[in-house]
Amino acid sequence: MAGITITKPSDLSCTPSRAARELGLRRGEFDLAVHLGRIRTAPPEGGGGRRVAHAEIDRLRSADGFPETLLESVRTVGTTDGATLMQVTSTRFTRLARLGLVVPVTFYLNRYRAVVWLYLAEELRQFAADRNHTALLNGRTPEGMRDQLREGLDLRPRNWRGRHLGFLLRQADGPWERAGALAALLDPVQVAEIVQDPYERAYLNRFRPDPPASGAPGSPAAHLAERIMTAEDPDEISWLRADLAQVLDEARSHRPAPRPTAEPTASRPIVEPAGAPPTAEPVGPPQSPGEHPPEPAPEPGRSRGMLGWLRRRSA
Repeated sequence: MAGITITKPSDLSCTPSRAARELGLRRGEFDLAVHLGRIRTAPPEGGGGRRVAHAEIDRLRSADGFPETLLESVRTVGTTDGATLMQVTSTRFTRLARLGLVVPVTFYLNRYRAVVWLYLAEELRQFAADRNHTALLNGRTPEGMRDQLREGLDLRPRNWRGRHLGFLLRQADGPWERAGALAALLDPVQVAEIVQDPYERAYLNRFRPDPPASGAPGSPAAHLAERIMTAEDPDEISWLRADLAQVLDEARSHRPAPRPTAEPTASRPIVEPAGAPPTAEPVGPPQSPGEHPPEPAPEPGRSRGMLGWLRRRSA
């Protein structure tokens, strides 16, 4: 019809890669900004990956101090640079991180397969500027904390998981997606105990995010990343299980998991050849009520079975 302009979704939004280029961010910085809620994304109308509206890019570009402010809000540092920023030794910084007083925002594995935790520079500056933390930064570590460290306490993986779960839940578009985010932090055995229906479990796995990319699938680096992603502490597992069970109830009410439907087998009529004598009735003694004819023996080579199939702490 003349005079009507059809607006396609691609005219209103763009892919994350293009949005990162327009905002002057590396892809890792862009992903972190999305996780932190600095950049809003939306699911596409026609399927596929999430997209960024051009209006959102315009909003960010028109903000005061762009692009420096945006870049600084996603700047991450490791242990050495973090200690320098907070004006403490690397040893003290590591103690603070193991005690959960500073929380990593992401991690990567170096070439020696060692975990390198990264922290938001912005958060470290805020921690150091808080007068309530002066003793922790300059004084002697309290005895109770020293005991915990001697016993091997390290809250970095758990705190990262809590933060990562917050990222995943913010991007979840429905209860099945939220359930998948919770399941991503649990061992598959734990998930199977809660989701005993194989069809529900298979459907849930469609919404279960993968661990952050750390090497090829099945590689030692990938296995290590998966281990970091999986809850270990009993209390952490307990609340994840409870939350998953609750969200699953919502998901079932919202949209039950699909199940295969059995197609009825059409019976074929017996066609007698023309001129053939009528089929004789079987001859035998009459059956009394409740009596049933014996079942025929199975044909050789045929089986008579049925085959089934399977498979937080926010900042």
